[in-house]
Amino acid sequence: MTVQGAIETLRYPANSLVIVTGLPGAGKTTLLRRLYGMDGTESVPFTAGRVTVIDSQQSRARWTGRLRWAPKPVRTGVVFATHVWRIRRGLSVGGPVIAHNRGCGPRVLRAFAWLARRHRAELHLLLLDAPPDVALAGQYARGRVVATTTFTRHRRHWHALLGQVRAGDPNPAKGAHVLDRAGADRLTRIAFGDRQGLALSDG
Repeated sequence: MTVQGAIETLRYPANSLVIVTGLPGAGKTTLLRRLYGMDGTESVPFTAGRVTVIDSQQSRARWTGRLRWAPKPVRTGVVFATHVWRIRRGLSVGGPVIAHNRGCGPRVLRAFAWLARRHRAELHLLLLDAPPDVALAGQYARGRVVATTTFTRHRRHWHALLGQVRAGDPNPAKGAHVLDRAGADRLTRIAFGDRQGLALSDG
């Protein structure tokens, strides 16, 4: 499913893992902070009702200053492993999980789909479609700019995923929504409910 323009609420089944993805700097963290009232100082997952909200910045904050001795690839790997472990833990305790993840390569998404199935959940994707120049400006605004080669790789994976979803194929996810920047700005609520549509927790 592709959604653009004016929409205020997105709804998912209660047993969902929603991965918010897009180019680095596209506004994923900004969206989660706005919807769930986070202030950016969190170093552990945030809970809103029964929803577990996980931003990779939380894992980055957890390890800030603790791995200064390690090369950057090691630090990045530890942060990502912590992020994935927290997503797995959120699924294991029950209730929906919504998580930021900047990587959208096929292997990463298949891993999230596998993790969701292991916990009897459905993987859904929320794609924030920001043009590369806008995403790059977002990186500069936050004071954290990814390397050119890394950004190029993300762009390649992103355009492949976006084209696939727009063609009607959300695999390996159960479903996918695409929001442009204007649509993301208009979004005010993410609701999770049972399969009959009863809302359990909202953003």
